[in-house]
This record gives sequence, structure tokens and C-alpha cells, in this order.
Amino acid sequence: MSRASVRPAPVAGAAARPRVPADLRLTLARGHERLVLGVAGCVLLVAVWEASVRLGFVRALFVSSPSGVARSAAAAVGQGAFWADVSVTLVEFSLGCLLAAVAGIALGLVAGWYPRVNHLASPWIAAWYATPQVAFVPLAILWFGIGLGYKVFYVFLVSFFTVAVSTIAGVEAAEATHVDVARSFGARQLIVFRTVVLPSAVPHIVTGLRLAAGRAWVGVVIAELVGANQGLGFMVNLAGSLLDTDRAMLGIVLLGLFGVAWNEGLRRIERRFDSWRPRVAQSSRADNSGGNA
Repeated sequence: MSRASVRPAPVAGAAARPRVPADLRLTLARGHERLVLGVAGCVLLVAVWEASVRLGFVRALFVSSPSGVARSAAAAVGQGAFWADVSVTLVEFSLGCLLAAVAGIALGLVAGWYPRVNHLASPWIAAWYATPQVAFVPLAILWFGIGLGYKVFYVFLVSFFTVAVSTIAGVEAAEATHVDVARSFGARQLIVFRTVVLPSAVPHIVTGLRLAAGRAWVGVVIAELVGANQGLGFMVNLAGSLLDTDRAMLGIVLLGLFGVAWNEGLRRIERRFDSWRPRVAQSSRADNSGGNA
């Protein structure tokens, strides 16, 4: 018997290593591509930022550094004032967004379903978008003072119309064919609205909430910068006036992290309802092909 024909016997208890198919690895890489690239971009930015400060290209007095921000965060964790600022900002943002979501969705559904209400609301919406929102800050302070009410009202003001406009667009995006079919079977207005129009509007509503959240974060910071005695915006303003760049950048980084977390959460919700979104392009192609026939 030749040596080539002799094969070593498998070792008892040795398990074969599972091999991941190449297609599965490629699918997993593509599925997490956005996460991987996002994290890589953040790591690269932090590395360039730290290196620029350490090599002397920029002064830490003006832009701080990641290590300086980390030291400031470690020192702030044990301070009650820091957590008070964080909680105040989160409360202002949450209350303002909640009020804007409820009122904006209600107005958007009514204005999108009833054309006359839409005609009444359209001039006000157009006028609001043409007016810088920061112009309302002095009036808001005059009405509510510099307490919680003023900041919640301003957050509501800067995010309300975004939710309303997206909701109106969602109601108007309902396919007319589906609405006509439901009415031809004798469905009442409420049933048509609940079973046809509302499902098609949900993806637009979630998109509007996501866009409004970004505007709400800006509104919180503006309100706290102009008139406040607590909050992350107030902390950034106070630290900047004291030349404490590390603490100022800590507040800015926290605001960015909160915004990213909120945006990601709403993006996941939006993706779950994306299948409800009307396929406008497909329906338009079908209409064109029918007309050409």
C-alpha cells in the first residue's frame, strides 16, 4: 500500500470548523455597511482632531481635543449641575416634540383630507417658512418668561409645521384608485380614511417626525442660548464665556449624540413602515402605459 493512499484518521472529539458561505459574508457586510462606514468616519474624525491638536496645527484653547473632552466628561459625571442641565434639555425637547407631533399630525390629517381646510392653512404655513423662526424668540420670552414654558413653546414652534406639511403630503399621496375602489363598494368616508388614506400617510408622518426632531434640537439650543439658566445650551454658552473649551465641546458632542440616537430610532421606525408607502413611480408608469395603449 502506498503512502499516498494512507489517510490519517480523524481525531476523536474534533469538530469541523463551520465555514461561512461567501454569499452570506457579503450579505452581512452589505447589511452593516452603513454602520461600519459611520463608525469608521467618526473614528477618523476623532483621530484627525486629536492629531491636529497634539501636533500643534490648531490650538486646544479654540477647539479643545477628544482627550480634553473625555477628561471634562469624567469630571462632569460626578457633578449634579451637569445632570440637571442634561435632564432639562431632554425634558424641553421631549415636551416640545410631543406637542408638535400631536398638533401637527392632527392638522395635517384634517388639512390633507378636507381641501377647504388645506386652503385655509396653506397661507399660514407658507408665511411661517418664509419667516426666520429665531425672530419669535423675543415674543416667546415676553409671553412665557425664561422658564420651561418658553423653551417648550419655541421647540414646538420650530417643529410643528414640519410634521404638519409631511402629514398633508402623506394624505394627498394616497392612491386615488384605491380610494375610488373603496367608495365604489359603499365604504363611508371614515372607513376610507382609516383603511386606505391613513396607512399611506404613516411613512410620511414618520419622516416628518424625523425631520422635525432635527429642527427641535436646533430650537432647544437657540432657546437656551438666548435666555435660560439651565440646559446644555446654557452650559455651552457659560463655558465659552469662561474659556472652558473642553466643557463647551462636551455639551456640543452630547447634543450631537442625542440627535444621532433620536434620528436612528425614528429611521428604524420609518423603515418598518416603508412598505406602506405608495409606489408613486410604479403607479405613474402604469398610468402612462395605459394611456399609450
